Amino acid sequence: MKKKNTENYLERIPVRAEHIGWSMDGDSVTLEIENKGIMNRIFQVLLKKPKITYIHLDENGSFVWQQIDGNLSITEIGMAVSERFGNDAEPLYERLAQFFKILETNKFIGWK
Repeated sequence: MKKKNTENYLERIPVRAEHIGWSMDGDSVTLEIENKGIMNRIFQVLLKKPKITYIHLDENGSFVWQQIDGNLSITEIGMAVSERFGNDAEPLYERLAQFFKILETNKFIGWK
């Protein structure tokens, strides 16, 4: 019999992936993704793909990224987002869950 996963997604604690560089310009966060591997080298030569891809996060994404410290759960990050952005963050936890799923899919974060 398969054990049912009863973990609450919002209780998960995100951790930034070590291979992701990032910088700040004011309050805006830019993720720096190094394009590694043989296929990326081929694309760099043939298609002039850059060695580093820069992803500029919006105001909400930048704020959330800064909250990811390996100690705060998604719920706790959500409380900080709500305090900072108020009603502009709604629907808060649906948006946060989607954002974290995108970060996880792209291997920008892991979980503690």
